[in-house]
Amino acid sequence: MGGILDSARFKCYLSQALNCSPNDLEGMVIGGHGDTTMIPLTRLASYKGVPVSQLLSEDVLKKVAADTMVGGATLTGMLGTSAWYAPGAAVASLVDSIINDQKKLYPCCVALDGEYGQKDICLGVPVVIGKNGWEKIVDVKLNAEEQAAFAKSAEAVRNMNGVLSTMTA
Repeated sequence: MGGILDSARFKCYLSQALNCSPNDLEGMVIGGHGDTTMIPLTRLASYKGVPVSQLLSEDVLKKVAADTMVGGATLTGMLGTSAWYAPGAAVASLVDSIINDQKKLYPCCVALDGEYGQKDICLGVPVVIGKNGWEKIVDVKLNAEEQAAFAKSAEAVRNMNGVLSTMTA
């Protein structure tokens, strides 16, 4: 659910920068769900098939990515509580794709076994969602910068997992 939620926020910030409908955008966030672990894939985002990098400056794209990464905290500050509608909508979309075997591509947290250079960890990556739940991990061929960010995200998640494991011992 986190990857869908973060990706919706990413598309919202992109739509504001482009002054267009978020429904006309494709964009995805991978990695962890935290504000330092998510990776908005600006290089792969598009507006009706046109790469947004052709329409927005690098500085604007960096701001969109930064705003996306703190979007949850921004919303919590505005509401005074955590989000509730958007997570519910994200889960409903996942359930709909499973029940109706829609084979939609969503960024979801799944166990990795070598994909994206990671093993023995659960992180958000693009997966096909159908009647069997997540059915296939899709490799979007990250560039060197994106792969380094993904490795950093994995390390942060591993560190948090380590902290949590000491709390239960």
